Amino acid sequence: MPVLDRRYDIDWMRVIAIALLLIYHIAIGFQPWGMMIGFITNEKSWDALWIPMSMMNIWRIPLLFYVSGMGVYFAMRNRSWKQLFLERAKRILLPFLFGMLSIVPLHLYIWQRYYHFDTAYLPGPGHLWFLGNLFVYVIMFAPIFFYLKRQEHSRLVNSMKKTFSSPQGILLVMSVFIAEVLLIDPMPFELYAMTWHGFVLGMLAFFFGFCFVLCGATFWHMILRWRWLFLAFAVTFFIIRITYFQSSAPTYMLSIESNCWIISFFAFAYKYFNYPSSILCYLSRAAYPFYILHMIFLYLGSYFIFPLDIDVRIQFVLVLLATITACFLTYEFLIRRIPFIRLLFGLK
Repeated sequence: MPVLDRRYDIDWMRVIAIALLLIYHIAIGFQPWGMMIGFITNEKSWDALWIPMSMMNIWRIPLLFYVSGMGVYFAMRNRSWKQLFLERAKRILLPFLFGMLSIVPLHLYIWQRYYHFDTAYLPGPGHLWFLGNLFVYVIMFAPIFFYLKRQEHSRLVNSMKKTFSSPQGILLVMSVFIAEVLLIDPMPFELYAMTWHGFVLGMLAFFFGFCFVLCGATFWHMILRWRWLFLAFAVTFFIIRITYFQSSAPTYMLSIESNCWIISFFAFAYKYFNYPSSILCYLSRAAYPFYILHMIFLYLGSYFIFPLDIDVRIQFVLVLLATITACFLTYEFLIRRIPFIRLLFGLK
């Protein structure tokens, strides 16, 4: 595996993670409890859809934080700490504030109209809570990350590389995540948004994501060698969870399963996706605006499609296509072409 100046597999992982987030949010609209967490919910539920979603739900958000930590490593290569703060403020803080004041109130307005509630302007983090956490992590860890980057060949960093580049190092990482759920005791594990569990879990994933890239090729070759074992453990834990524990699996077990999925995903992406492509170039730029925008078009699609008397599976496909198409058209013909709007959506 050649060592590349740019890690295309990390770009692919970010794109895939945001795509999974979009699919997951659409799936919530087909569960009977969706309205309780602020989603427009179809009267006809699709229970079987939740089996793959429950598999994905315990690792999709930690994956995004891992990848974000990796991205900071590359962002630091040619920047001082002041330049990094300014760049992350433009890329993260500005879209977060803009989204709180405009994107979130708009999709909540659609939700209010669908359920015939009194309409009101409701600013808030909504689905963009992730960005708020991420900016805090950058501020928190910048001194540590810059120190480690400057001391990349020191005894401390070499010791970190040796530790994390072994299967025992992965077990050490997992033990930290297990300690988090044992101390915080989240109920449920998958409730990340605006909770202490979500904040600490994201913080750990962000930190270790940076460390994994800092370790260099030895870490990636190690997980590549053990990728099938990590995947086998992930599948085994998932099968035990849905057949024996169902919705009440211990949180420490969920933490182990989550990291097994993520590490195996890292390894397979490193093996198969670490190459440039024009498709990746486009998608890696579009993914961020898609994430910010998608709830508006998801709610609009649900608003018009859920009342239709058609099969629930067709409704799912129609909402998915409507959301993706509307996000694409808005990105391609508005966000991408107007510099001021590009800035609001975190694009350079």
